[in-house]
Amino acid sequence: MSYVIAIDGPSGVGKSSVARAVGERIGFLHVDSGALYRIMTWQCLLHQVDTSCPEAVAEFSKSVEVECVPEAGCISYRINGVSPGNAIRTPEINCAASPVATVKQVRERITSWLRSLTCFGNLIVEGRDITTAVFPDSPARFYFDASAAARAQRRQLEEIRKGIANQSMDQVKNSLLARDRIDSTRQHAPLRKAAGVYVIDTTQLTLAEVIEVVINALPPAWKKEQQ
Repeated sequence: MSYVIAIDGPSGVGKSSVARAVGERIGFLHVDSGALYRIMTWQCLLHQVDTSCPEAVAEFSKSVEVECVPEAGCISYRINGVSPGNAIRTPEINCAASPVATVKQVRERITSWLRSLTCFGNLIVEGRDITTAVFPDSPARFYFDASAAARAQRRQLEEIRKGIANQSMDQVKNSLLARDRIDSTRQHAPLRKAAGVYVIDTTQLTLAEVIEVVINALPPAWKKEQQ
């Protein structure tokens, strides 16, 4: 049986950085669920699908196939044998991903893909509905949060490092807040704090501190098996 650490929270709270680091420490594969929604959005835009039309997105989503490959401590994704790389991290994808992610058929398809990944072993999965819809029964569920200002600063620094920054701090912040509104109010699997999750406000915490909080909160048996 595979163990799953589930992490939810809005953009810019440190989910990916923490998940990668924790996965490396205890030997769990890191799974970025948001990348799958970005890939679906990317494919919609490449094939000129109207992302504001749920029916069109739902129909097109049936044709998208994503290869999931465990490598270098994480699950990598490929379309037709090619990794999308930073093509799914552009502002255009950021804007279109939210309406695509509200489509029920898209969420069902990606949820199925995510659950199938347990065949590769123990996972640490981060996203927006992992603790509520994808792996709601995991005994290791976390919700990360942070101030809007801290999140915008982190996201802009990330875009600068990747060489894709073309927005001001205010634009980044407004984009994050707009995404929050859509994610928290969508009909299917909205972003929310599930009952019983371990809530971590990362605003004033370093990456190392959040990593330790997560690891210390894991079921003792899980940590012993990794020693």
